[in-house]
Amino acid sequence: MRTEHELHSRRRSRNVGLGLVLLAFVALVFALTVVKVRQGDLMEAFDHSPRVSLTPAETEEAE
Repeated sequence: MRTEHELHSRRRSRNVGLGLVLLAFVALVFALTVVKVRQGDLMEAFDHSPRVSLTPAETEEAE
């Protein structure tokens, strides 16, 4: 049996750390997506455009 070189053990620990960071990022994006979808009744069309339900109604003034 061959012993593992010290370089490989350091590389493995870095890969595990990076994997955990990526997993945390994916979990964060998933959680934000779930929250956004559950609040779907507050969304209309695109998020970056003003919501029609919040804009004041225009009234026509008689001349």
